[in-house]
Amino acid sequence: MNRLYDYLPSGSGYKVRLLLAQLNIACARVELSITKGKTCTPEFVAKKPNGRILVLEIGDDACLAESNAILAYLAEPTPFLPADRLDRARVMQWLFFEQYSHEPHIAVARFWLTHGEPSEEQRRRLSDRHTSGYAALDVMEAHLAECSFLVADEGGFDLAPYGHAHGWFERVASEPEHIPITQG
Repeated sequence: MNRLYDYLPSGSGYKVRLLLAQLNIACARVELSITKGKTCTPEFVAKKPNGRILVLEIGDDACLAESNAILAYLAEPTPFLPADRLDRARVMQWLFFEQYSHEPHIAVARFWLTHGEPSEEQRRRLSDRHTSGYAALDVMEAHLAECSFLVADEGGFDLAPYGHAHGWFERVASEPEHIPITQG
């Protein structure tokens, strides 16, 4: 049985849980609070040396870390990872974009604002996160204006001007296999 070492509020965990549900893959979830240091234990660090969430334990002998690597692994060979080489590379392009342009800005801002009162340093840096986050949303919005496919309205971002992204969120949420971010 596969095991997903996860933190429920994690957007990275959410996207893996969503694909698992879409593919109807059974997976036991192991909740590890990152705010309580549960990923710093010797047992978890043996699975992922940097001690950060997310790890998929495959069977009894293999671990795969990093949400986008897990997504690529789970999606092959399914319709979620195209057979065409260029289309597969474009999927990877968006996954890399998400890690470089979305995660460090939108996801970090969301974390700061949803896990207690932000520190003075975090409050000082929040404006820069929002500026960079909006730039990432602009890229996604422009793409979704011309295509039907690409994620969250939290972190203090006003998504009202992003109609195409909002439409995509609604399409994803309406899927029968959709699971809310707060479910395991």
